[in-house]
Order: sequence, then C-alpha cells, then structure tokens
Amino acid sequence: MSGFRYAHAAADSWRDAVQSCLAQLGQGPANLGFLYVSDVLADHMGDILALFRQATGIQHWVGAAGIGICASGQEYLDQPAIVVMAGHFEDGSFNVFSGIGDEDDIDATLLQCGSAPANFAIVHADPRNPNVGKLVSVLAQRVESGFLVGGLTSSRRRNIQIADEVVEGGLSGVSFSDGITIATRLTQGCSPIGSRHVITACQRNVIVALDGRPALEVFREDIGETLARDLNRVGGYIFAGLPITGSDTGDYLVRNLVGIDPVNNLIAIGDVVEPGASVMFCRRDRDTARTDMARMLESIRQGLYSTPRGGVYYSCLGRGEGLFGPDSAELKMIREALGDFPLVGFFCNGEISHNRLYGYTGVLTLFV
Repeated sequence: MSGFRYAHAAADSWRDAVQSCLAQLGQGPANLGFLYVSDVLADHMGDILALFRQATGIQHWVGAAGIGICASGQEYLDQPAIVVMAGHFEDGSFNVFSGIGDEDDIDATLLQCGSAPANFAIVHADPRNPNVGKLVSVLAQRVESGFLVGGLTSSRRRNIQIADEVVEGGLSGVSFSDGITIATRLTQGCSPIGSRHVITACQRNVIVALDGRPALEVFREDIGETLARDLNRVGGYIFAGLPITGSDTGDYLVRNLVGIDPVNNLIAIGDVVEPGASVMFCRRDRDTARTDMARMLESIRQGLYSTPRGGVYYSCLGRGEGLFGPDSAELKMIREALGDFPLVGFFCNGEISHNRLYGYTGVLTLFV
C-alpha cells in the first residue's frame, strides 16, 4: 500500500469544485478513490464521479453525500464542496460492494477480497432503511475482525452513496483483507453523570422505574438541583447512555431523551429498553466533547510509529461547529494531534463502529 493523495474544494459550481480538486490531487498510482460531496451537489453526484474517473483513471470508488463533509483540518457545512482521496492498494486486497437492503443480500462471497477473506470494512448506509441497525450487526459478522466503520448518509436531497457507481438505499462500501493495516477509535462526546442504574420497570422506550424507584425521581437526583428545577433545560444537554455489555472500554450508546412525564415520573428515550438493562445519564457540551476527543486522539497516537498514510473520519451532525465551535475546530484537533495527512469523511445521520450504530460520536480510522 503506497501513500495517499487528497484534495478538497468549495466552489459555486460542481465543475469548478472538481477541477480545483483535480489540480490539487496531482498524478500518481491509485486504484481506489474516496469521494464525499456536500448535499448541495448531491443531484450532480453521477457527473462528479464520472469526471473524476475519467481524469484520474481510477475505476473503483466509494463515498457518500453529507450535509457537511470533512478534510484534514477543514470542514465544509451548507456549501457546495467536494473532498476526495486516492490510494493505491495491492491487487486483491479490497472489494467494493453494494446492494445490501436486507439480510438475504449478505452472502458468503459479498465481501471477499480476491482470494482472501474480508478482515474489515468501511460502510455507508441509508438512514431510511428500517433494518440498518440489524444489517450493520450481521455484516460485521462477515468480516474476520468483526469490525466495521462508517456512517449513515445525511442529505436534504437524495441520500446517495458511491460504490463504483451512484447507489441508493441499504448498505454499500469497501472491504479490506488483513494485508491492510488500520487503526480506529471512537469518541463519544459525552460524559456520564451519576452512576449506572438498573431498569426495573419499562414499556418499550418508556422507563418507569430505576433501581426500584420512580425513574424521574432518580433522574432529578443525577442531573442536580439546578436542572431539576427546570426540566425544559435538559433537551440537547442531557442524554441517556446505554452501556454495551461486554465492552472492555466502557462504550455506551447515546440516546435522546424524547419525553418526560412529571405527573407519572416517567422518562422516554430514543430506543427500546428491557427490564434488567442498565442505563446512565450523560452530559454533552463543548468541554466534555473536547476532553473525550483529546482522549481518543492520544489513545490512537500512542499506537502509531509514523504519520498516517491516510484516513477517514465520520462525525455526527450534532458535532462539528455546533459542539466544538467555529473555524473547523473538530477537524483541527485531529490535525494538531496526528499531523497533516490525507483525511476525508462526512457528517452523518448515525455513525458505525465495530458492529453497532451510534449517535453523537466521531469515528476515526487511519491507514498506517
């Protein structure tokens, strides 16, 4: 695997953005391209892909549309923009796949990389597919490491993906054999408050009791007196965290609070829960997000022996400027910690890491 080349540009027209990227990209061997396009240009994705393929000679491409897209030290939000990365991999070490709409579409050879089994995969998925969470889990079982990374498309137009051509619906992406070395980490962007609680009574997504006590009573204690006096202030600040059973890193799934019933002391969250499961409450603000981002970056940096050859970053739409501040602060944290290397990605409607669908997270994957 050789070095990677990348480019990014914003322009009033998609043609100007492509030409600017091509001028930056230069020449060199490459057989796999990563292409992310802001949703403002989503209707032109086919033309954009065709022009890149013709100009570069690269036949294999993966990517997606996003309301925001990412490059090294730079994010583009609500503007016509393109980010592109080209890399050269050994023949038979990767495989572009698409057309996964349900479990029956996942056969034994779908992810095969030449004569080698798939070890890892980068996945893009359509948030409109009601089975996407289950499909991510099943697909992860088809790679040797059990590990996927990626994100759900985010678009106010078409939720399109690229898998050698423009596709929609379901899952697509690229799998890699174990000859490709990667490093990947997840940052939650939240900080738990209080302790873990056991759900002792619930109905689907409504939590009735925690630790044998009324759920809202426990919630009020955890968030503190100031917020407890005005529950209208918890929206977008306090979340439910569902710990992942068996995780040796303390991972948890962050879910929205979707309803509070002060009369009956009930809490509703954005996921179905069961009696006996654990839940904790989490705070999300700029300080906690930056602290956890720094922790993640230090963790991945310690395992590197040199600057990464290239990478992909998938971040939640709820992060970026709204959480880290203006001037591409989130992407600059990555560059400051790991150096200036080719990095592309997009802001997602949900993030994929390992075998699960997350929210409010950042998933960083490096080719090393």
